[in-house]
Amino acid sequence: MEQPHIMILGVGCLLLTDEGFGIHVINRLNREYNFSENVSVVDGGVLGMNLMGTISEADRLIVVDVIRNGGEPGTLYRIDHEDIPERIRAKNSLHQIDFLEALTLCQALDHVPETVILGVEPKDMTNYGIQPTPLISSKIEQMLKMVIEETEKLGATCEKKEIEDHVPCNPF
Repeated sequence: MEQPHIMILGVGCLLLTDEGFGIHVINRLNREYNFSENVSVVDGGVLGMNLMGTISEADRLIVVDVIRNGGEPGTLYRIDHEDIPERIRAKNSLHQIDFLEALTLCQALDHVPETVILGVEPKDMTNYGIQPTPLISSKIEQMLKMVIEETEKLGATCEKKEIEDHVPCNPF
């Protein structure tokens, strides 16, 4: 029996502090972990509607992003597949509007992947800066664990890479 294709998709804009959270998480996953062959880790940036073809390839989709939910900055969220349509009304950011519409339009292709959105309540998404705020940076490690748990629940395997002892150019 063929394993389902699991896609971990980070979305966001690296130029707007906390808005880049999903991309920072994806970069860490790519740099620090090896996943089983049925898992792909994708930087979706702010491509929105242009991601439709990419996300339609997945059987299971794990999205990492910021989520404005009116909660305390730094709060971590998990939104299940059946709760996503309700959340479309919130329209948290421009790329989320496009991403959620792309996900909805996958119905036209007759393939909407079972989706989970993992996110963090942002502190700052208006100031320019390539690093998240310290509060949101401190949540990256927890989000990595959440993503790995989701993939393992779906039957994938994940192991930490042996990383050479050097200082990375960008710690996120």
